[in-house]
Amino acid sequence: MYLISVEGGDGSGKGEAARIIGEILNDFPFPKIHSTHEPRRHSELGKLALESVMKGDKTPLQEAGLFAADRLDHSHTIIKPLLEKGQIVVSDRNIHSSMIYQGIVGELGIDDVVKMNAAAMIPDLVIWIDCDPVKAMKRIRSGTLRMTSNKQEYFETTEIQKQIRKGFRDLLSGKIKVPEPFDKCQVVGPILNESGLDELKKKLSDTLRTFFNKKPSPLNVDSDKVDRYLLSKMVGNLETQTRLPGAPKNMTAIHEGWLANTSPAKWMKFAEDNWPQKSAKEFDVPINPFSLSSWSILGSLSLIGGSTEVPKLHKLLGPHRMITRRHTQRLVKWLEEEKWINKQFNHIPFSEAKVFKLREERLGFGRLALAMWPLRTSISSWRRANPNSEWEICLEEIVQKNPAKLPAYQLKKCIKDVTERLLILTSGHRECPVPSSIEELIVWWKTLPP
Repeated sequence: MYLISVEGGDGSGKGEAARIIGEILNDFPFPKIHSTHEPRRHSELGKLALESVMKGDKTPLQEAGLFAADRLDHSHTIIKPLLEKGQIVVSDRNIHSSMIYQGIVGELGIDDVVKMNAAAMIPDLVIWIDCDPVKAMKRIRSGTLRMTSNKQEYFETTEIQKQIRKGFRDLLSGKIKVPEPFDKCQVVGPILNESGLDELKKKLSDTLRTFFNKKPSPLNVDSDKVDRYLLSKMVGNLETQTRLPGAPKNMTAIHEGWLANTSPAKWMKFAEDNWPQKSAKEFDVPINPFSLSSWSILGSLSLIGGSTEVPKLHKLLGPHRMITRRHTQRLVKWLEEEKWINKQFNHIPFSEAKVFKLREERLGFGRLALAMWPLRTSISSWRRANPNSEWEICLEEIVQKNPAKLPAYQLKKCIKDVTERLLILTSGHRECPVPSSIEELIVWWKTLPP
């Protein structure tokens, strides 16, 4: 879902930083972590780009063109398909290196470099690893960062590395304006890499946690579409787990009827009435059931066929609904104490692992949270403004009054995304079609099944 690029001069240790970032990302709920680099050493286009900097026989324009060709192919055949599946991609170098090496040092100009790369993926986060050029060149020559001593590139001189360092400083500090669309990148740095790896790892960990805590919208993919892809996989796994051996594959989906013969509005009232606010406040968890973390945990549990451990549950949250592992543990413990989930024991030789399962009488709300996720902020805003109103009028008033003050196009998209989610989760009523319009969605929200 996110593309992270690691930038810096040669010998700065950005390759090591990229490796460490890959390790840190295991603590976050991404389905997979993909590490890559530019130019690619195993593609024909990447080999041409590498050859151009090793020989130094191309003009800056030719060199930039080769790098751009490799980047565009990389972006659309490898990176974007991974992002659409919720994965995170860590790239050792990306567009900013071309801006520096060919645009500034090669004097081609940043604007021309950007035009060549305009259709490439945009790094969501750019991490600049910095190092004194003299020290960096010593690393290169001593072989601490390069195993092959015969791979000499024309810009591997202290003087050119000083130009590169200044270029990064001017570009990433904002002194030089980055043209669209790459002005949207979040840039962090310089992160000085002249001490031990422990210090570097701490700086990188802090950087990543700060970035994810802001819950930024991804620049290259639709985050709700990504989440729907992951939900469809969970639904598929649920059907596989619960289908009886020998049953036909086209049997009625086991997860239909999750509204349990009541309306979504009634489920919202049920959750609100049964959420112990005083206990929640004392336990430092959300004081109402409409928070992001509540919906994320309960929704994910509603699509798990059996019991699960906290680490597995945290991984299943995915990047769109992610919360920290610590908060996941705390909320799960509280939900167990308040009888929203059952605690069980998975008996394994020499150990007993705690596992959890959402109670059947709470499943409807959890599944509803997944369905209504795109409108969560609007629902929460409506409730704060109308604490005594009946839940039946909530969706209609969201459409008419837009309490979260979303732009009209965004509210329209949120409603469409709810419909797309229901196509995955079903309407919740057996043999009842999914609403296909705003009017039908409002009726579905407030009406009991026939």
